[in-house]
Amino acid sequence: MTTEIYLDANATSSVLPAAIAAAAFAMREGYGNPSSAHACGVKARAMLDAVRHSAQRVLGVGPGRLLFTSGATEGIQTAVLSALCAIRARRQAGLPVGQYLLYGATEHKAVPESLAHWNDLLDLKLTLRALPVDGDGRHDLAALRALAPDCAMLCTMAANNETGSVSELAAIEAVLLASASTAYWMVDSVQALGKLALNLCATRIDYAPFSGHKLYAPKGVGMLYVREGSPLTPLMMGGGQEGGLRSGTENMSGIAALGAVLAALEDGHTFRSHAQMTGMRDRIADALRLALPGIVFNTPFAHALPSTLNFSVPGFASGELLDLFDAAGVRVSAGSACSSAKAAPSYVLEAMGLPAWRCGAAVRMSFGPLVDEAFIDAACARIARCGAALRAAALIDSEQGALRDAGLIQLGCDGACSWLVTDPDSGSVIIIDARAELCARIATYVRCQRYRVRAMLDTGVDSGGAAARASLRHLLAGQFDHAASADANGWPDVSEPIMLGDATLADGLRIGARVLVRLGAGPGAGISYLLGTCNDGRLDAQDVQFAFTGAGMLPGGLDDAMPIATLRSAVQRLATLMHGATLLCPSHDAQQRCCSTLATEAHGRGALAGLLALQPRLAGAALPAMDGVMQLDAGALARFLATHPDAQLIDVREVYEHAAGAAQTLGGRTARNVPLSQLAAQLAHWLSAPQRPLVLYCRSGKRSARAAQLLHRLGYQNAWHVTGCIAQAGAAELAIAA
Repeated sequence: MTTEIYLDANATSSVLPAAIAAAAFAMREGYGNPSSAHACGVKARAMLDAVRHSAQRVLGVGPGRLLFTSGATEGIQTAVLSALCAIRARRQAGLPVGQYLLYGATEHKAVPESLAHWNDLLDLKLTLRALPVDGDGRHDLAALRALAPDCAMLCTMAANNETGSVSELAAIEAVLLASASTAYWMVDSVQALGKLALNLCATRIDYAPFSGHKLYAPKGVGMLYVREGSPLTPLMMGGGQEGGLRSGTENMSGIAALGAVLAALEDGHTFRSHAQMTGMRDRIADALRLALPGIVFNTPFAHALPSTLNFSVPGFASGELLDLFDAAGVRVSAGSACSSAKAAPSYVLEAMGLPAWRCGAAVRMSFGPLVDEAFIDAACARIARCGAALRAAALIDSEQGALRDAGLIQLGCDGACSWLVTDPDSGSVIIIDARAELCARIATYVRCQRYRVRAMLDTGVDSGGAAARASLRHLLAGQFDHAASADANGWPDVSEPIMLGDATLADGLRIGARVLVRLGAGPGAGISYLLGTCNDGRLDAQDVQFAFTGAGMLPGGLDDAMPIATLRSAVQRLATLMHGATLLCPSHDAQQRCCSTLATEAHGRGALAGLLALQPRLAGAALPAMDGVMQLDAGALARFLATHPDAQLIDVREVYEHAAGAAQTLGGRTARNVPLSQLAAQLAHWLSAPQRPLVLYCRSGKRSARAAQLLHRLGYQNAWHVTGCIAQAGAAELAIAA
């Protein structure tokens, strides 16, 4: 793969070649100040006026005004300030103004935040209120009818940036007219340019902001339409540019580039038509349906922009799908790019009343009207590759069995953890703490790997455990080792007695060469399970590799609902049955720490530290490193590898990302893949071996940072993390061979 497929045009677009040429010409030949009276200034003024006239034609400005701005945010600020200043003047004149600042519940956050900001600064004390939307993302017209008579300002979108849902602007206008509302009306038109027909002067819209970089112009240039007669208060005062309504020397290169885009809109052949884009969207949708069974599109195509697809896939978080597509060279986003760094469900989809799993798993694909059929061909091929990668990784059903991975797999959902103990030789798996949200994924994985289920167990910390086990038993019918009855936590009646390190007996389940032992921690403390190598029916402390812990042993914290005496008893007994480096695998991991050890907890600051401080075997354990982690940027990486020939490169991306992408080397060296979901299985080996330098990396650097921080916490101080490795492929000398 030598090219990327960019499907995030709603966030920003590439720059039209003609726009680049126009910007270069403006900087080279039209560099004069449009306010200057000499020839260079007159030349620049003529260029400025020509672009304005083109914009007026494209947008249907008519007798209205059109200002050049730095982008949509400035346009929104100017519109809101202008309307609120006029509302204040009306109120001071004793005229009715209404009480509500009404905005669509799915508006870009810039709108309600601007309303709140200027409402506060102007001390208007108006009430901000969100106008509800229906399940298609369209405004609730009945609610608008009820609120319109008391509305001071109304803010809606022409089309939503996340879902592509197109607003019923004509119906909204009809409500305003029928109610004789005096409210000022702003329509965020950022996603409309080049995608929807615009004739603004024929509408009641007072303000319409636009942003150039959403349609092949560079960032830093935009426009604001103001209807004839609507109030306009300058946001910036100074040199009197833009007729005194927007001071500041004009961004001539940006305006010239925007002019080239507007000219392309006028020529009628540079950009694809609405019908052509609709056909392209449908092709992408068909490819997605084939690649991702169960996919749900979050906006009906009949009510959406032809260039936008917003979807969710059962069993997959949006971040996982983003990683998958990115590995295949397909650039997509989870909702709005402005908020993609925030790990939160889409507020747009929540406002539409969609189920929580769809709101938290949404992915957006968007393209611009410049793409051609060859681009769509390539996009569909990459999407198919992503589907094949998920099948190869046993994450969606496939007739072809996947290669089995030995060891331990961690799956997470909303801070809760499910664990799969796998053994390829015996073809067995034990499922611990299944979560309802993960049942479909677990079942698919077990089916595709053709595992037999040895047991499904709970640590007793989740009231939904029984329901999840019942769901899995239905989904995996016929794949269980036995039909024996089980207790309330799933422990089967076919276990065998195992001698523990303190000479007591406990129930055990064999899984290949290892044994899983059940420990009752006492009333209210749940169940813990020890996994290790059993010798002659005995599991000694030094042979316990993993402990799956219930409510009494959350790494780094304390279950506040548990009596301290119960906790102390549970923790201190566990400390006698395992060694300081036994990995604690929690049932909850809200802080994304993956796992811990007793030694780490004994020296930590959490509630367990005090309970473990007097344990003699732990008192002398090595103090773990601080949570800080050594980082390498692209430049430092090459120097580090040159001076550390024994360094091991560790790629923590998941198996499906490798299947979707291509073979990789970093700095000329081949990396070893240790997926973050399987990191716990590898930690036991690293912690027991000499500490050779480990250099961890992933797609963006976030997951490798988590892995390196974990190693440092557990005492492995020779772990390094590469910041933004794959995203900075050129600087990091990342070689990709398809």
